[in-house]
Amino acid sequence: MPTTPAQQPHQARKMAESFGVDSERYDRTRPTYPQAMVDRILAASPGRDLLDVGSGTGIAARQFQQAGCTVLAVEPDERMAAFARRTGVETEVARFEEWDAAGRTFDAAVAATAWHWIDPDKGAAKAAEVLRPRGLLAACWHVFETPPSLMRAHNDALKRVLPDSPFADRPATMSAMDGYRPMFTSAADGIRRSGRFGEPEEWTFAWERVYTRDEWLDQLPTSGVLTQLAPDQLQEVLAAAGAAVDAIGGSFTMSYTTVVVAAVRTA
Repeated sequence: MPTTPAQQPHQARKMAESFGVDSERYDRTRPTYPQAMVDRILAASPGRDLLDVGSGTGIAARQFQQAGCTVLAVEPDERMAAFARRTGVETEVARFEEWDAAGRTFDAAVAATAWHWIDPDKGAAKAAEVLRPRGLLAACWHVFETPPSLMRAHNDALKRVLPDSPFADRPATMSAMDGYRPMFTSAADGIRRSGRFGEPEEWTFAWERVYTRDEWLDQLPTSGVLTQLAPDQLQEVLAAAGAAVDAIGGSFTMSYTTVVVAAVRTA
């Protein structure tokens, strides 16, 4: 979910640290990042010594490794970090704001679907500390437009199992980009307030993915709200989602826009 209505996302620690409940599913089902995004980040970076902030299971880290980068990952959840290590990603366990870099510096710091879990001011200040002059900070997110009928089914089921959940109130017709916009603004404002970076830029990369019913139901439990549901509550939401996919033919095309908020550290 893009926002946490009652508080800033980085303050919702229970949700932020819930994704490791099934790290294997998370790694298997969460989408990778467009190669065009990887290429643009590397073109804007002064080198290929990269820090992956809030690295999760290492999905983005492995992509940058494949592009020739040396990657060090920082991840607060030991379960996610352990999975990443098994896939060949060097990972240290810490919240980024509190992480001890031990004097190490990097050409780029990338946060793939993670910067909203980091205090925007402390995170920008920390990034400035560990980036070399002209180093790049790049925070990226997948914005996905769920078909309206699937969104309605999801919201209705969520209201039944969590009547007080503010996450069930998003109108099915609301643009996903509008829902994510506060996170992009928060990231850019934190970077500006640090006084250590040039003006943030926003890059976008559009792509699509076809999901079958089974593929979509496999990924859904990795979302921040659903990771915290009881098994019977989760099954009710998944049943509603499955019926909604069946109603539109058993598969659907998801439109994605990967958005990057990028800024260069000043000398």
